[in-house]
Parts: sequence; structure tokens; C-alpha cells
Amino acid sequence: MSVVVGLNAYHADSAACVLVDGKLVAAAEEERFRRIKHWAGFPSEAIAYCLSEAGLRVEDVDHLAINSDPRANLLRKLGFAVRKRPELRLVLDRLRNARERTSAASQLAQAFPGSSFCGQLHGVEHHLAHLASAFHVSPFDAAVAVSVDGFGDFASAAWGVGRGGSLAVDERIHFPHSLGIFYQALTQYLGFPHYGDEYKVMGLAPYGKPTQLDALRRVVRVQPDGSFQLELDCFRHHRERIDYEWSDGIPRVGTLYSGALEELLGPARAPDAPLEDRHRDLARSVQAMYEEALFALLESLHARYREPALCVAGGCGMNSVANGKIRLRTPFERVYVQSAAGDAGGAIGAAFTVAHAQGEAPARDQMPHAYWGPAASDEEIHTLLSARAAELEAAGVELMQHGDDTALCANVAEALADGAVVGWFQGRLEWGPRALGNRSILADPRRADVKDLLNAKIKRRESFRPFAPSVLEEEASAWFEQDEAVPFMMKVFQVREQRRASVPAITHVDGSGRLQTVSAQHNPRYHALIRAFETRTGVPMLLNTSFNENEPVVCRPVEALDCFLRTRMDVLALGATVLRRGG
Repeated sequence: MSVVVGLNAYHADSAACVLVDGKLVAAAEEERFRRIKHWAGFPSEAIAYCLSEAGLRVEDVDHLAINSDPRANLLRKLGFAVRKRPELRLVLDRLRNARERTSAASQLAQAFPGSSFCGQLHGVEHHLAHLASAFHVSPFDAAVAVSVDGFGDFASAAWGVGRGGSLAVDERIHFPHSLGIFYQALTQYLGFPHYGDEYKVMGLAPYGKPTQLDALRRVVRVQPDGSFQLELDCFRHHRERIDYEWSDGIPRVGTLYSGALEELLGPARAPDAPLEDRHRDLARSVQAMYEEALFALLESLHARYREPALCVAGGCGMNSVANGKIRLRTPFERVYVQSAAGDAGGAIGAAFTVAHAQGEAPARDQMPHAYWGPAASDEEIHTLLSARAAELEAAGVELMQHGDDTALCANVAEALADGAVVGWFQGRLEWGPRALGNRSILADPRRADVKDLLNAKIKRRESFRPFAPSVLEEEASAWFEQDEAVPFMMKVFQVREQRRASVPAITHVDGSGRLQTVSAQHNPRYHALIRAFETRTGVPMLLNTSFNENEPVVCRPVEALDCFLRTRMDVLALGATVLRRGG
């Protein structure tokens, strides 16, 4: 038996996975256990879960793979330091980060006292791990693989072609040029300062017009070969020490843009300032500039490799709006983006890279679904509800146990059709940032007021951000302008025009929806619930948002129950038990 543990560590979205004989057994992000969004550091809790799920101990691990290699692109790093002479503090930060990444084996020993790791430690170049995280679990025997993000191992983008078990990086775009840094810096400029706020710019963009696109073409310069360069005067990251905080907590990133960007675009928006039309227009322009650069790169890669399939990874792979346009705007015919395209996914990529290097031949299509995290047993749920019985009674909560899925789904579907907001906690936790029907809050997509209702009851988020639909896989093409499975909610498509009035709650201002297609094979209980809702309403979808309240998605039953009790959620389906507020 061969055991490989893969890690994304010392960075935001720390995560772990485990492969046994080349087969993925478990994967989870550390934030779900620590209860801090995008938690950065060494993912000891995620490792503990993965080993437990596989029935293994630290002593059983043959290979520990981490998605970073301090030796990668070393000559490039030295050359940049000699030519550009960045601040000494910036160089010292890079050296400290490199030392951290070589200490994974010792930190494993500290995290699991009494255990002994006797296996091998492997550093896998950041972007090779990204490419592998998409290609090696995809359904494709051959595909172009591309990774685009901020930075990792002194590169911001990389690409190659995968065939069978073979995958290598052919070319890279190196520091300091980065589409990820461009998008993150403009996100900060628009007044969204927190790590991971880029999705807010995507949500805001449809409300504006691309009036600043010509100006941004001076900030990002697309090259004739499909690559790109930044106008570095508009950024700080290449010459100054930017405050990065990646250790044991909330990741924080200092201001990336310079005064030159404000000279070009006007004053930046303060986080508490009102949104104006110029901000909406800039958001639209940022998204348009990103798409222009991405599609130019993809066009060149298709011309070079002549492969019809594409695998996308890296933090920019989370740009679901652009992902949904790839088949329309490039010659690629099939596109795969796994559910954790960002840095968390590098844990899987590192593990599969090492597995292949050891001569294993893992099967293809290992990630048709995202359910790789912890589950809760009926006994665990029953014990929790028994222990909290007095509290539930005092809150006026009624419990109903269901003996089969038909009764459970009929009960919950009826509540949804009557306007209830439902917490849905089932099966194994999703891998990646999206709630995909196991840790979800659900509502009726026909209700025009449901966005305000959800924000009032639970979410309390910006009004411009859309909510997403989960639709039966076999019915999706009748409602959306697409003809492919979208299991991970990683692509945005247009709602068919004649259908938009029927589902206003999930139709964004530009007529789009970031859909998830739900298959009976991979999530039979969620599929049955949506089918039961369709039987009552004629609509084969539900509004689906993550089960949380300004925190990571719930992981264990206790977190789901606590969220239900402290918000104004109407119903909680906790396994086969339905909790309903009285009155």
C-alpha cells in the first residue's frame, strides 16, 4: 500500500488530502475545522481528518507532498534581485517563507506528538501542482492545462499539455507580472480589502459598463504571443515589502496598488464609502480586461497544442464568469475546472504529482463530485439533539424524524415551496469554497424577494451579490444556455430569456446564473429534494447558498445547529431529522 498526503500549507486556504494507492480518499480545507475564513498556516486538523477517514496513522504515510518548491525558478529569483534591488525586507520575507516550507516534516511531528513520520518529503513547484490538481482528476486522457493566479514559486501563470500520466510545465509567466495581482489590486482599489474579495468585483461588474477598459489596457498589456505584462508603475509588490500574514490565522495582504494607479483612474474608494456608477463601471472594466487577457492566452495555447480539452486551475480559475465564456470565446470544446481551483487544490495536485512520480497510475476522472470531507453519523446527530433538547424546546423548535428519503424530501420541498429558508446538512462536506448541496442554505428561486429575505434572516451581505441555482442535471439545458455538466458551480451561464421571469431569485442583473448541475448518481438525496420541489412547482431547481453566517461553511452538526439557532432560518434538515421553528 502506498500513502501520499498532499498539503497546501503556509498560505491562505491551507488544506490537506490523502491518496491510497493512487486513489483520492479524502480532502478538506483547514478553515472548516479552525472556523476562520481562508485560514493560513500548517493544516494539522485537515491532516488529522484525512488520515482518520482513510483509517491511517502518521507512521503509515510514505510521502508528504507540499505544493511549493523553494528551489523552483531560482535563477530567475536571483536575477531579479540583482537587477531590481528590491527592499531588503522583501528579500528577507521570501527567505523566511522558503524556510517554513522546508519544515513541514518537523511540523507534522509537532502536530502529532508520539507519532513518527518516516516517509519522504517532496516539494512540488506551485504551478505544476495547480496543473496536476486539474488534469490528473479530470475526465480527459489528453488536455491543455493552464494555471493563472497571484504568485507561487516566483511565477504567476504556467501551462503545458497532459497526456495519460504525463504532465509538465512548458512555459511560465514570472514575477512581477500577474493577472491575479492585477485583479486583487483593483479589488482593493474598489474598496474591498479582505483576502478573497475578488468575487465581489465579479458580482458588481454586471451593474456597470466597461468605460475604463482602454485605461486598463495601459495597466495590463496583452502581448502578441498571448502572454501579458503589467504596467509596474501602478503596483508596489515588485519593489516594496507588502504586508502578508500567512501564519496561523486570517490571511491579510497589504495594499498592492500605487499612487500611479490613482493618477490614472482617480481616487480609490474607501471600504465604507457608497458605491457610485464609476465604481460599477470600473468593476465591469476589470472583469473585461481580465477576460481579454485570459482569452488571448487560451487562444495562443490552443493554436500551439491543438487539443480540444482544457483544464483550468489557479486562483483565477475561480473566476466563474470568465470560465463560462471559454467555449464561446476560444476554440476549446471541453473545459474542466475542479471545485477547489485555488491554492487549496494544490494539495491534491502535489499529491498526484508525487504519486505519478512513484510509478503509480491513478485512474482518470477521480473528481466527478466534490464530496471529500467529513460526514456525520445518525448517532452523532441524535446525540447532539438529545444534549440540546431543553434549548430547542425553549426556542420553540419542533423535531420530526423521517424513515426514508422520500418522506424527508417531500417534507422539506413543501416547506421550500411555502417560502421557508432551509438549512440542508447531509453527507460528506464539500471540497472547495462552494456549497454544493451537502452544506447549503436553500430557498425558492421563484420568489423575487428572496435575496432581501436571505440577507435579512442570515447572510447580511452586499445587495449586488447574486445567489446561485442548483438545477437537475437532466433539466439544465432547458433553463440555461449551456449543454454541459457543471457540478462545481464554477461557471456562469445565461438563464434562457423566456425562463428568467420564472426564477428571479437566481437570475443576476445581466440575465446570468452561476449554476450547479445536480446528478442522481453523485448526490441522490439532493437530487431527490430538487425533484420533489419540481413536482410541487414545475421548477427543477433551488436557490443554493453556503451554510454559514460570515464564517466558513459549517462542517459538523453542532455548527449547523448553532447557525440555525442564532439566525432566523425557518427549517434545518440535519440528516434525516427536520427541525422547524414553531409559529
